[in-house]
Amino acid sequence: MSRAHVREVDGDEPEDLPELPLSPHPNYVTPRGLAMLEARRDAVEADIAAIAADAADRRQRRAGLDRELRWLQARIAAAQVVNGATRDASKVAFGAEVTVLDDDNLESRYRIVGEDEADPEAGLISWTSPLARALLGLQVGDVALWQRPAGDRDIEISAIRWPV
Repeated sequence: MSRAHVREVDGDEPEDLPELPLSPHPNYVTPRGLAMLEARRDAVEADIAAIAADAADRRQRRAGLDRELRWLQARIAAAQVVNGATRDASKVAFGAEVTVLDDDNLESRYRIVGEDEADPEAGLISWTSPLARALLGLQVGDVALWQRPAGDRDIEISAIRWPV
């Protein structure tokens, strides 16, 4: 389709375009002419569908971003920063990095963090997790029972560290 007779609009809002003029004569066409019109119609419908899909995607993405922003604002408003200055450094508490030995004498290291910061694969466990709950309040040398879906496991605390 030629774009020679289409005027571009500078603003964000589309300009109201007048209807394309229709011939007052009967629309006689050849089979090829009809095929060309149908192909042009199909192309325009595809363009409209693409634009509609893009607009829906943009609206959906915006709605998702707005939802995430509201969630983040609520989490930040409810945040309570834990001050480690008053802690007993000899006991496991929020923010501690704990090294443990399991029944097979395998060593693992975990840091007890907030729910939003948790990343178990990186060794960051939520203070609400079963492992953290088993460790909280214990000292080096204490043995905790870690109740896991894969089976209970005794773990011994071998070190407590307080990262800055």
